[in-house]
Amino acid sequence: MEEDKFGFSYEEDITHAVQKFEKMKKDNENYFFDVIEFETIIDYYIECNNSLKAFEAATLATEQHPNSVSIQLRKARVLLDKGKAVEALRILKKLENIEPGNHEIYIAKGTALGILGDIQGARKMFDYSLTLDSEDIENILFSITSVLQNLNYYEHLIPYMKRLVGMEPEFKAHLYDLAYAYEKIEDFENSIIYYLKYLEDEPFSDSAWYNLGIIYNKLELYEKAMEAYDFALAINSQNTFALFNKGNILSNIEMYAEAIPVYHEYIENEPDSFEAMTYLAECYEKTGATTMARKYYHEAIELAPDFADPWFGLGVISLNSGNIDESLIFFRKAVRLDDENPEIWYLLGKAHYAKGEKKAALRCFREALKLDAYYDEVWSDLGNIILEDGLTLKALPYLEHAYKVTGDVPGINYLLASFYLHTGSAEKAFRHLTLAVNMEKELFRDFEGIFPDRLFTRKIKKLLKANSLLM
Repeated sequence: MEEDKFGFSYEEDITHAVQKFEKMKKDNENYFFDVIEFETIIDYYIECNNSLKAFEAATLATEQHPNSVSIQLRKARVLLDKGKAVEALRILKKLENIEPGNHEIYIAKGTALGILGDIQGARKMFDYSLTLDSEDIENILFSITSVLQNLNYYEHLIPYMKRLVGMEPEFKAHLYDLAYAYEKIEDFENSIIYYLKYLEDEPFSDSAWYNLGIIYNKLELYEKAMEAYDFALAINSQNTFALFNKGNILSNIEMYAEAIPVYHEYIENEPDSFEAMTYLAECYEKTGATTMARKYYHEAIELAPDFADPWFGLGVISLNSGNIDESLIFFRKAVRLDDENPEIWYLLGKAHYAKGEKKAALRCFREALKLDAYYDEVWSDLGNIILEDGLTLKALPYLEHAYKVTGDVPGINYLLASFYLHTGSAEKAFRHLTLAVNMEKELFRDFEGIFPDRLFTRKIKKLLKANSLLM
């Protein structure tokens, strides 16, 4: 440990200065500190993220040493930490005239401009700071990248970080930061490249493997994602985020049986996770183990009674088992907790319809379509109800109005085509069917039941045959 000529270590100097300052505040007195002591105290509080005491120290320091550039610069930094960029700029502009060659002033000015949203102005200051000290380029670049990272300007961070990687190839953490920046701007190809480069030298970084798993999952490369999560878990078995994400992937690709033990392991580590409990219950439901599904849905409700998903899950089980009254209780509870989920409105509508409550079903379907105009299953069921009840002519004006509001949505075009066909408006039917088929022809299979062959015109048959929808 390096010691000065008086035999005190640097750490002891910091402790002594901070204790002296805190004693002064406690005793409500006013002590004198030299510039170096104040620099030490302010830096200490900044590093401890104690912006209040850092500001108090900086304010007193500027009163005792108003002409000290280093003190004024530290006060500006404290103001920046508090988000007071305009006040900091006033100080920095004065310092710029006193020490125009001090790169730290321009980094601080760039930070202030970045906080104010002027990223081009910030970059101008950063670039200028790099011209002022050719001996300290690496540290200047590191300061710039730290600022841009803290302000979430990842796109603008990348060129500085690439330059830093080239100058300090031995610091592998720069590769990680570069990979993360590319990830944040969704340039996943470059992000993967730099994460893999980082892992060549740091293969036991569970966070890098975890981040790779997230990227592979977004790219729908599920096997690679799970492999990355497995590496993360092999390195750090406590990385429960990797465990949770792996379970979600297995569930999303319908490997429900495989997801069950993964969710169980996660719940062992996070027993209060009502979300994981709900996802586990859903996996049991999908595998036909409804008793276990009910058990974990109820446990999720005990943990979070205001979470809509387990109520919805219980409603699905009841609806599928033919217990309509019970399903309505659960779906109504779910929709009260989350009235912006179109799927809940849709299945509540199906439950009403199954009980013969067609008006209530139609109201629920309308609510679902308000939230998601592209919810094709709702359009299909809506069409069936309207045709069954002979309400085609009454429904057409409403559908035309909805069409004007929503635009060319496949579901509404299929319904309009069917209804115009049923009412003898063959040309209008052909126009809407053409629009629907051009947008999403495979969806025709879901609506096929509302298109009787006997009503097809020659033009419609030709259209369907051309798209391999009619044999």
